[in-house]
Amino acid sequence: MKNEKEQLLARLKGFTPARIGVGRTGTRPLTSDVLAFRTDHAAAVDAVYGEVDYKLLEDLELFSIDTKSTSKEHYLKFPDQGRLLSELAKEQLKRNCRKQPDVQIVVSDGLSANAIEANIRDVYPALVDSLDSYDLSVGTSFFVKGGRVACMDDIGDILAPKTLVLLIGERPGLVSAESMSAYMCYQPQKGKKESDRMVISNIHRGGTPPLEAAAHIGTIIYQMIQQQTSGVHLVI
Repeated sequence: MKNEKEQLLARLKGFTPARIGVGRTGTRPLTSDVLAFRTDHAAAVDAVYGEVDYKLLEDLELFSIDTKSTSKEHYLKFPDQGRLLSELAKEQLKRNCRKQPDVQIVVSDGLSANAIEANIRDVYPALVDSLDSYDLSVGTSFFVKGGRVACMDDIGDILAPKTLVLLIGERPGLVSAESMSAYMCYQPQKGKKESDRMVISNIHRGGTPPLEAAAHIGTIIYQMIQQQTSGVHLVI
């Protein structure tokens, strides 16, 4: 009976990376489980407080702008400041970016710099290729430091793209600190509801593969333009 239970538990653990069936010695968890937990927790903290390597941004030809968040602590304590672009950032967009493209691609560290460093080299060029296959024009891509999802609205007001996709680091957990999301919206602007946005989440090597995610994002954006809507109103 014990062997059957062990086999069943092993089978269940094979379906998920979540911490189930954690072993114990008396009232305490096993040393190996404690060390694994502390390692994953440290990775999550590093992801939140880390910085995206600017060499990576240079390689992808992404210039950087700031939100109204002035530091990582400010970003974490006042989420609303990450939803608003700084005045300098607004001027940078007006000066450097193409207006009214079919698709505007934006990259942001969000709550995980590690997610961007782990995935963006695969996702970004594949996404551009996917959009090109649908004959969609792509605006001037850039990086937003300290961004939140709703910074899409400020960007939309300035650049007026038909659609915008924000590739942003997700809040890290104890399973993965490298998970990225792609938020999409048709005609983003101030006043858009959260239900007008749509998202593909868990983009990482242990979740939705980066290349597969990029192709799927391109297809969704094409459908958004065809149907002239997004979010709960889009029929896929």
